[in-house]
Amino acid sequence: MINIDDIRKKAASWLGKEFDEPTRMEVQQMIDHDEKTLIDAFYQDLEFGTGGLRGIMGAGTNRMNRYTLGMATQGLSNYLKKHAANPSSIKVAIAYDSRNNSSYFAKVAADIFTANGFTACLFESLRPTPVLSFAIRLHHCDAGVIITASHNPKEYNGYKVSWNDGGQVVSPHDKGIIDEVRKIKSVSEIALGGDPSKIVMLGAETDNKFMAEVKKLSINSEIIRRNADMGIVYTPLHGTGYKMVPEALAMYGFTNVHTVKEQCITDGNFPTLRSPNPEEPDALAMAISLAREKNADLVMATDPDADRLGIAVRKPSGEFVLLNGNQTGVLLTWYIISQKKQRNELKGNEYIISTIVTTDLMNRIAEKNGVKCYDVLTGFKFFAELMRDLERKEKFIGGGEESFGYLAGDFVRDKDAISACALVAETAAWARDHGKSLWELLLDIYAEYGLYREKLVNVVRKGAEEATEIKKMMEGYRNNPPVVISGSKVVRIDDYITLVSLDIATGKKKPLILQKSDVLQFFLADGTKISVRPSGTEPKIKFYFSANTKLKDTSEFESAWKSLDERIDAIIRDMKL
Repeated sequence: MINIDDIRKKAASWLGKEFDEPTRMEVQQMIDHDEKTLIDAFYQDLEFGTGGLRGIMGAGTNRMNRYTLGMATQGLSNYLKKHAANPSSIKVAIAYDSRNNSSYFAKVAADIFTANGFTACLFESLRPTPVLSFAIRLHHCDAGVIITASHNPKEYNGYKVSWNDGGQVVSPHDKGIIDEVRKIKSVSEIALGGDPSKIVMLGAETDNKFMAEVKKLSINSEIIRRNADMGIVYTPLHGTGYKMVPEALAMYGFTNVHTVKEQCITDGNFPTLRSPNPEEPDALAMAISLAREKNADLVMATDPDADRLGIAVRKPSGEFVLLNGNQTGVLLTWYIISQKKQRNELKGNEYIISTIVTTDLMNRIAEKNGVKCYDVLTGFKFFAELMRDLERKEKFIGGGEESFGYLAGDFVRDKDAISACALVAETAAWARDHGKSLWELLLDIYAEYGLYREKLVNVVRKGAEEATEIKKMMEGYRNNPPVVISGSKVVRIDDYITLVSLDIATGKKKPLILQKSDVLQFFLADGTKISVRPSGTEPKIKFYFSANTKLKDTSEFESAWKSLDERIDAIIRDMKL
């Protein structure tokens, strides 16, 4: 229960001299005139989760500002002093995206790190998340931070932490860092007065080495040469991909690339967009319009920190269709595996990575071609963890998750939309070289491996009281699981809190070999899979639906797709979502 007197007392503590004047004025305005905003800004402390901070910018303990960021940075610093390989010479890489205040927050973090005696390897200007991941490994840093809120609306910013392998922090470091951050109770505990002599600026030299690794991922350069004039439209959605993606496409050999000029302007207000999210159709509208004008066949969009990729492809009718994250992942998986197999480059120790909520079609493609597919929990931090565990034992060749994140090669340990753009374009060139569009290639894959249809439903709960509803919903599904959903029996339940897979018919239980996580999966008799989990970064609960069927011929696609759609929609109605 919210106690407004407690919140007012907490807010009043932000009126002291240790806070700057704009912050004090903003807090006083809330206290005097805006109780609702005051509650949202102070009812809790902005949670430093396993990936870092993310929140609406502004004054308050539940907001992203120099003080909440400062306390997080000091907590991380304290942890590094205890756990870095060489505590006397700690290095941290820092990058930032195009969001409002990102460069400022990056400088605040650099000052705090150097005030703690660390070397801060700070990028001279905005950079994509995958470049930060690469830089951590290249420069032998103990950790890395990027200031970004990924694809969230313009009001948000964030602070994402990576470890010395370039991947986002996992156990035990994630919980250890959280514990240290929670120990910081006052802004007076933050080390201030940074040391400029301990800031090392990163620039073109790091970029060039990153791009050299991207180029090595190309499989069929000769096919690109034959299809160099293939029409491509790209938009960075006002974000960090504006420079590197066009450079990567040119480096691969594509000569007919058009960019959406208005969206190549880096602007944290995202003036041409409702939301800078390449998962949303509106975000690609201007790019598709340009593609029609230029008669291009492929449209690509990256989010502000260029770790996620959304694409649209032209159908034989001329109409553009937006692919979902699963479909793009399927195309990349098929292309990498099939081409390496054709060139006799598969030695038997290769593997790809997917997640438990991503399409099972990626698994089918890998299995049929003798490549292992490992399923991990949602989040690329688990990709990086597995890659580290399998290093020098097995060879990672690709992977992806349904939320538009992909990775090929192991020089980056996070989502990488730069290399993904280049490889999607190369896949389209391969299809064109074989007399078909990227859309027709996708249908061929469905005909060979099976048709899989996935949908995602987000149930959003914002604010202080509504957030508790998410926990209640998960408890309801866990304590009173459904027996039948839309006429199909539930035959298996996987619970990643208890790490138990339950066969409903026999009552037999099997262990789930993954980390504990608040995820439930229901498997139905008709082959449908339903996954439920709270979002780790936003106030919502996610429902993932996956249904599949065999496809005898590509001519059956439309009717089969419609049938799967109807099956999933009936389930959604039955679950009252």
